[in-house]
Amino acid sequence: MMMKMVLRRILIGIGTLWVVSVLVFIGTSILPGDVAQIILGQSATPETLAALRAELGMDRPWFVRYFDWLGNLVTGDLGTSKAGGASISSLIAGRLGNTMFLAGIVAAISIPISVALGLLAAMYPGTWLDRIVTFATLSLISVPEFFIATFMVLILAVQLHWLPAIAYLSGNESGWQLARALAMPVITLVIVVSAQMIRMTRAGILNVMNSPYIEMAILKGVPRRRIILRHALFNAIGPIVNVIALNLAYLVSGVVIVETIFAYPGLAKLMIDGVQTRDLPLVQACAIIFCATYVVLILIADIASILSNPRLRQPK
Repeated sequence: MMMKMVLRRILIGIGTLWVVSVLVFIGTSILPGDVAQIILGQSATPETLAALRAELGMDRPWFVRYFDWLGNLVTGDLGTSKAGGASISSLIAGRLGNTMFLAGIVAAISIPISVALGLLAAMYPGTWLDRIVTFATLSLISVPEFFIATFMVLILAVQLHWLPAIAYLSGNESGWQLARALAMPVITLVIVVSAQMIRMTRAGILNVMNSPYIEMAILKGVPRRRIILRHALFNAIGPIVNVIALNLAYLVSGVVIVETIFAYPGLAKLMIDGVQTRDLPLVQACAIIFCATYVVLILIADIASILSNPRLRQPK
């Protein structure tokens, strides 16, 4: 039964990716302007534009181009950049590594802090500690990341001159130089993703605390800390893993604003550059990588919820 449920979710994930691929292709195809106009400039004649579009394969019907693109995508061929002629795989390789590196640092910092603060708030509900954590998380959730990033640039870079305003990476930085370059994007993303994880951890634990077996343990005099760490945490791990997966997906696919503000050479910044040059194959490849990452992480969270909660494995 469990294997059937996991297989069913994998098939749903594959179907979701196919629907997303159609939407991505159609959405990028209706963008105003095209790469031929950008390459030839405003002075190009209709004849030269038509010739370049035919050379780039842009004159074919959209469904023919879609199935060609989908077939190449399934075989691992991301195509060639229309703007520069370079392989899209080579363009994405370094940028994806930078994005994953940044996401890994943020995840390594934010997940332990979020789970720990969520547990502390759940251990002492209604106390000053719980109120401070609740107020801080609600405040941070309501503040968009571009405001946090801009505020940090104004204070830490412009006013205090403690950190550089851009996260430029040449590949030759020492440990301290790398830490200074990544400090502001890391702090911004930690603030953005931690608030939601803290709230969901606290809410998940408190929801489990209303269960009858937890109430029985409380009546027997078991310490609240032991109840939370030994019993409630394992039963609340499903929703906690789900919100962690959602925020990890955001770290990979939703950092467009942060990478743009700090000029960080990641995959999101590469996609923005592709949109500006109307390099549709590059934009499509970046978008499908983002969507695939999101679907895979949600699938992992869903499977983890099934494994951690026996009630989800019962036939309905």
